[in-house]
Amino acid sequence: MSEGVDLYLDLMKRVLVNSVYQDAAESTSWLTDTAYDAERRAAGQDWPTVAHTMVGTNRLDNVQECVETVLAENVPGDLVETGVWRGGVCILMRAILKAHGVTDRTVWAADSFAGIPDVGGVGHPLDQKLGLHRFNDVLSVSLEDVRENFRRYGLLDDQVRFLCGWFADTLPSAPVDRIAVLRLDGDLYDSTMDALTTLYPRLSPGGYLIVDDYDITACRQAVHDYRREHGVDDAMEGIDNNGVFWRRT
Repeated sequence: MSEGVDLYLDLMKRVLVNSVYQDAAESTSWLTDTAYDAERRAAGQDWPTVAHTMVGTNRLDNVQECVETVLAENVPGDLVETGVWRGGVCILMRAILKAHGVTDRTVWAADSFAGIPDVGGVGHPLDQKLGLHRFNDVLSVSLEDVRENFRRYGLLDDQVRFLCGWFADTLPSAPVDRIAVLRLDGDLYDSTMDALTTLYPRLSPGGYLIVDDYDITACRQAVHDYRREHGVDDAMEGIDNNGVFWRRT
């Protein structure tokens, strides 16, 4: 990798997590000290008020490593994230393609663009217990806002596609034939299972599956259930205290 590419992508990650201007965190029931904390931000342990991603530097590094590996090894397919919030991870994916001069792959950003569903009495019991829809004042980001974030980086073009709606409705018919990197950030059991069921079969051998919310019981259970039911035994590797990934053999 050239020094210019390395410098560009390093700066992209710094801007995406906003370690440059160091915005405060949202106040939540588990985080009352909202002052910017470099270690917490790098680990993705806060909900930034301004930054375009909450996953932190460590998980962005993982995305870059996975994407650049599939590019170097010519693993076929597009790049997909299910659950994009303000779009930061997908923006990084698009930046990596642009930095390497890749013009034949698409970044797919799948999201409700309306926050987390209120599963009420019909969702998986673990999702009902989690009740993440209560935080939709922070978690709900419109399609227009995400598109605008791409535009601000000069990365909104025809290599970025949006799948707008609940995963159960949009993913089965998504016009994505092959996937090289599939990143799941849907938090819930049902959202994670919907993404795995519909998209994992399209993941190319040698491609990467990344799970952002593995620390959440509902998401972790969905991952284990899918792997058991479909005989997936590729070794999972930890990214940090939240995420895991594996490479499809």
